[in-house]
Amino acid sequence: MQFLTSALPHRPPDLAARARTALALVVVLLAACVAVLTPSPAHAADQLLSQGRPATASSVENGSFPAGAAVDGDTGTRWSSAFSDPQWLRVDLGSVQQLTRVTLNWEAAYATAFQIQTSTDASTWATAYSTTTGTGGTQNIDVTGSARYVRVLGTARATPYGYSLWEFQVYGPGSTTPPDAFWGTTSDIPAAHNAVEVKILNRTNGKYPDSQVYWSFNGQVHSIAEQPYLDMPANSAGRMYFYLGSPNGPYYDFIEFTVGDNVFNGNTTRVDAFGLKLAMRLHTKDGYDVEVGENRQTFAEDRATTFQRFTAAVPDQFKVLAQSQAPYRIIAPGSDPSFRAGGANANYFTAYAQSVGVNAATSDIFGCAAALANNPTMCAALNRHVATLPAAQQGDPAQYYKAAPANYYARFWHDNAINHLAYGFPYDDVAGQSSFISHGSPQWLLVAVGW
Repeated sequence: MQFLTSALPHRPPDLAARARTALALVVVLLAACVAVLTPSPAHAADQLLSQGRPATASSVENGSFPAGAAVDGDTGTRWSSAFSDPQWLRVDLGSVQQLTRVTLNWEAAYATAFQIQTSTDASTWATAYSTTTGTGGTQNIDVTGSARYVRVLGTARATPYGYSLWEFQVYGPGSTTPPDAFWGTTSDIPAAHNAVEVKILNRTNGKYPDSQVYWSFNGQVHSIAEQPYLDMPANSAGRMYFYLGSPNGPYYDFIEFTVGDNVFNGNTTRVDAFGLKLAMRLHTKDGYDVEVGENRQTFAEDRATTFQRFTAAVPDQFKVLAQSQAPYRIIAPGSDPSFRAGGANANYFTAYAQSVGVNAATSDIFGCAAALANNPTMCAALNRHVATLPAAQQGDPAQYYKAAPANYYARFWHDNAINHLAYGFPYDDVAGQSSFISHGSPQWLLVAVGW
């Protein structure tokens, strides 16, 4: 069978060429000095666990103020209760999670007395925090312990009205690394005769059977029901594509790699777009084991939920990215006409870039192209909105994406990635923030394909 490609565009040729050149150089260097590169931690901040999760309340003022409005990521919508005491708002995190803090963003109708309570079954509740001197506004409250359900219980109102929250946010470290059960057994993976043995896993949560999950590489096309393994030979600047439904259908995505006789270099990528949830796990003969890609929580949710969470998480200018090719793709901002010359957001980065002496089109900043093609540090700094900070702070992930203009598309994929490592734009590897992995003596590579 012939190698299949999609009608939808992938990375622009100049970016792909740079990626191939960079990966090829890595192979040469690693072959010469057997260097070992390990992804560094990113985004030390806790994960927001509550956004987009199911929420319920003891009451609502009316249909305009539902419980879900307090966990939708939109500070222009809110939950409001009936005008009586007590009242509560509860969020279901989906599974038991470790907790670190809760943020309450009150409307004018706030609580002077309230409790933060936690539960594993929504029946028996423990009090994690209690006060009778609430001040309203935005309250950040440290909590400890583990729970699936978290609720705020108001017992005394500050006004004659009910209780009203713009946002109810629950934070914790999150289950970012897929557990072994996610990857399945590895003891039966055959030994590679070539460079590395690749096994493809169906993690579509029952949406597609193995007979409708396809992989394509170097002219080979198979469903994983036919052939879940690939004995991958050494190759330069390769891509392995994955399709759901049919081997030429619109639901597809890919991983990138350069594989030497005794080294693997590769990554998942969101540089062009999100098409399918993907995660990779590389295991080497010396015991090194590393995972990158979308995190377990993202794999567990329905595709429509991922699109909805993206839309809720990004500013208005970026919402179109989840609409123009929906339900197939969430495209990168540099590919959207609104951020290109003549588009409504063509000047999104202009003033900020000029403030640090850079004259570049917004689409070129997103794509690290033109004048920024040879300036990875500046391109990364502009995308992360740290270009005006001292150089020492530009490498601190805690400073990234804290203000506009910034690449909020990239931020979303970092927030939903294993260890927060993702390729959200071409030079996202600056400061070790990308999903690129590299190691000698590869034994096997698992690739999980989700819906």
